[in-house]
Amino acid sequence: MKDINNQPRNKLSRNEIIGIGLVILSLIILFFSPNSLSDLIDVIIARVYPVAIEIFLISNVGVAVIVSVIVGRILERLGFTDGLIRVFMPIMKFLKINPSVIIPGVYNVLGDINAAGRIAGPVLIQAKATKDEQKMAIATMIQSPQSFATFVIGLIALSKFGIPALPVILLSIIAPLVVIPLILKLTIYRDTKKVELEELPRFTPNTPFLQTLFTSAIEGTELLLLVIIPAIAAVFSVIGVLDYFGIWPHIESGLTTMLNILHIEPATGIVSILASPTLAVAQLIDVVESTDPRLIVGSFVLANSGLPLSVIFGQIPATWKPITDLTEKEILNSALIGTVIRLITAFLLAYLLTPLII
Repeated sequence: MKDINNQPRNKLSRNEIIGIGLVILSLIILFFSPNSLSDLIDVIIARVYPVAIEIFLISNVGVAVIVSVIVGRILERLGFTDGLIRVFMPIMKFLKINPSVIIPGVYNVLGDINAAGRIAGPVLIQAKATKDEQKMAIATMIQSPQSFATFVIGLIALSKFGIPALPVILLSIIAPLVVIPLILKLTIYRDTKKVELEELPRFTPNTPFLQTLFTSAIEGTELLLLVIIPAIAAVFSVIGVLDYFGIWPHIESGLTTMLNILHIEPATGIVSILASPTLAVAQLIDVVESTDPRLIVGSFVLANSGLPLSVIFGQIPATWKPITDLTEKEILNSALIGTVIRLITAFLLAYLLTPLII
């Protein structure tokens, strides 16, 4: 790939042509509609501020991210990762898949999707997981709730609707840890290998407990301020631009139609996709009287995933790229594959399981 900065200046480069066009367009806009630019910025801010600031920076969601990193690092220090490897080793050995691929999904349930990446990503490298297995780990992680609060509040919502939680949990959260890697191994990510326990290093660090406590708090704060909030700002800025040009309402309308087809309650489904799954399951509790119980299983499954989209498009690539062998494109593709699988899972469980338990 040629470096455009080294090209001769006597010829217009493609970027220069685009830049000149933008300069001319800006002058035209300033002349005929001087308030357009400020209006666009106002719309973008209106989209970014509620999520980036009100939900993540000054609410308990942001604190939960920091706490999840602390909890995850303490669990790691206490030998939780090595314990998981021992538990899942027999079945993953039978499937000829590196057992480290399930680590991100389990840490996801216990903490936060960003903490899962920070903690479990290096584990994959230490375990010498192939690139396909690293991609498999990301896609599998998307099947787990990205916050323990989402899981707990979701259980409360199921009980409010009189839906037994055990079959939903087994089929939507526990089973995917093994089923999804198997499906992906047979279809997309075939470069996997059987690993003997003796080939794997021990994953429990030797750092002192107090050092683990304080460094994890610093790591969680950095994750929130330097990765999560910038990623949210980037994604919702794009949404703001689409909203300004009148495109976003059509996308939202399409999402509502799609969710209805998938037997997912549309209002909370859109909240899960765009803003916060934790907020979505909390809203389910408030609509017990007005919502068809048959839509709740699909909503629960969708919320207990790696969503919202700001996580998929922003936070996961930003978190995983520095700690794995994958490129941002490979990471994003894996996350999108996991999201599609989660949508299919939500539909299948809503359509097939709901009639059996309601």
